Order: sequence, then C-alpha cells, then structure tokens
Amino acid sequence: MILPGVFLAAQSADRKPPEKILALDETLSRLGAELSWDPFFYSGILSISGHYAVFEAGNAGEEGFLLVDGRELLRVPVPYLERDALWFPEAFVVSLKDMLDTVLREESSRFRIAAIILDPGHGGKDTGAVGNHIIDGKQVQAVEKDITLKVARDIHSRLTAVFPDKRILLTRDNDTYPTLEKRVTIANSVSLKENEAILFISIHANASMNKKARGYEVWYLTPEYRRTLIDEEKSGDPAEILSIRNAMLEEEFTTESIMMAQFIMDRFNEQVGSLLPSRGIKAEEWFVVRNARMPSVLVELGFVTNEEDVRLMIDDGHLKKFSGSIYSGIIDFVTMFERSGGFTAIP
Repeated sequence: MILPGVFLAAQSADRKPPEKILALDETLSRLGAELSWDPFFYSGILSISGHYAVFEAGNAGEEGFLLVDGRELLRVPVPYLERDALWFPEAFVVSLKDMLDTVLREESSRFRIAAIILDPGHGGKDTGAVGNHIIDGKQVQAVEKDITLKVARDIHSRLTAVFPDKRILLTRDNDTYPTLEKRVTIANSVSLKENEAILFISIHANASMNKKARGYEVWYLTPEYRRTLIDEEKSGDPAEILSIRNAMLEEEFTTESIMMAQFIMDRFNEQVGSLLPSRGIKAEEWFVVRNARMPSVLVELGFVTNEEDVRLMIDDGHLKKFSGSIYSGIIDFVTMFERSGGFTAIP
C-alpha cells in the first residue's frame, strides 16, 4: 500500500524535530528514493535505483534492522511517527546511503549486457525464402522478410519494456534492405564501456526443396573459424600477446554464443515444441555471425516451404510464441551473464 502523501507530508509543528532527525521529504531527496508504506504492519520499503530497503518504524531513539535487497542487514536507529509525520534519524539515512554506494560501486565493476542487436533477415528487394500454399481453400504466400520483421519487432518491444537501461536495436525496422555488411557494421559500431557487452541475434525462416522438411533450429559460429576481434592499433599489445588475447576472446564468444543458443532452444522446446519439431543447435559460418564481434546466434523459425510450419507462422498468436521463445531465451542468458558478472569475461 502506498503511504498517502498527506499522511507522510512534513507538517509544521510547534517545536523542531530533534537534532539529526530528517523529515520525509529531505530523506527521500538525499536518497533519491520512493516510499511505499504499510500502516497495518508499521513498515516501509524505500525504492532506490532498482534496490530496496525494508524497515519497521518504532519509537524515537529505538534501534532496529534495515534489510537491503533481501541480503544485507544493518542495525540502525529506526524511523518513527510523530504528529502524523514520519521522521528519519540521520544515522539511518547515512548507513543506507553508504551501503547503496558500496553496492553500486560493485555493480559498476561487473560485466553487464549494454546492448542487444536484433537482425530481421532480408528485407526490401530481398524477400528471402518464399512459400506458396493453399491453406483452408485460400492462396497463402509466406514471405521470409515479413515474418522475420514481425518477430523482431515483437522481441524489440518486449526487451525495451523489460530493459529500459539497455540499448535494444534493430538492423531494420521496416521493409528496407540493409546489406549484410551494413548489418554487421551497425552491430560492431555500438560504443561500449569497459565492463559492457553486446549480443547479436539474427532471425530467419527456412526453406527446402523437400516440402516435408520442418522445424526450428539455432545456429552459432563454427568454433574452428578464426577471426580478428581485437583492433591491433587500439590494443597496444605486442603481437604475441595480441594473438593470445584474441584467441581467448574467440573462445569466450563461442562459449557465450553456444549458451545463448541453448537458452533460446530450451525456450523454443518449451513454448512451441508441441507444435513443430526441433532441429537442434548447429554450427555454421554464416556471414553475420562470423563478422559480428560479439556473442551471436542465427535463429531459423521454421520452413516457409512446409504447410504445417506456415500455418503457425502466418497466425499472429502462434507467431508470438516464436518471438516469445527468442525473447525468453535472451532474458535467460542476460540474467545468467549479469548475475555472474560476465562469467567468461577475460581480464
């Protein structure tokens, strides 16, 4: 329950509050916080930059516990109510601020995903694969470029909502044709800070001469493929050190790409596995994944040449299950990566 503003408003009083006691407004201002209050349990939650501090109010001069993010416990002088206003001992505010400063410093030194690039395959003059079918007595044409754009837009919308602090980018957001080189340039030109990482997900639909071929699959770059990931001019390392660091980074990106592919595949199996078969995780030297200097995967949603797959891909409800699978897989990977602080990151 949100504490009514009138209940907590700092009201004028006949006497000043005791020394080193802060009114609610000043407390919230110093902490950059918002307060939720439960008058039944006489407790509050301070929300500060994605962190939470839980406390119980008491009597003036009493001490109690302050729980930060459900894991850090501080013993502090407790806030108290007086004349329908909530007052905070300065020691409470200082202790909480010091703890949050420590947490934020630790977070800033940990690796995080700063950007996610979504690449809807083909577009414009390049239709990609096209499948023509008679479905329920109607002529239906399934066009890869349209399917991939719908899926990418849906994923973009979901990721933007859940990750307002990250850059969620599309290599195209309408029926245009960025070249393969342009797509890779978009991804590789995103500026990153020292402890930031980026992901690249290319979205496609499959086709085959065999009309019975169907199912979804996820690809990552063949581990044996050698590429230059570290700019020699910017590095400043001797050639032999540069070679070692580049090889380590290649191995890191391969590991992360495989894990991201597995997370996405697991979600596909969970959300659409009952509707069409899995073709598994595979390795290949696709242009966009071999030239993107970051963990990268390429997703094949299904076959536009297979009527059963097309029935799913032209239905908005089912198509959202495809985009939901990729979205959930990305969330799983980002969560695991950030909680571990960049588990495979090299120094």
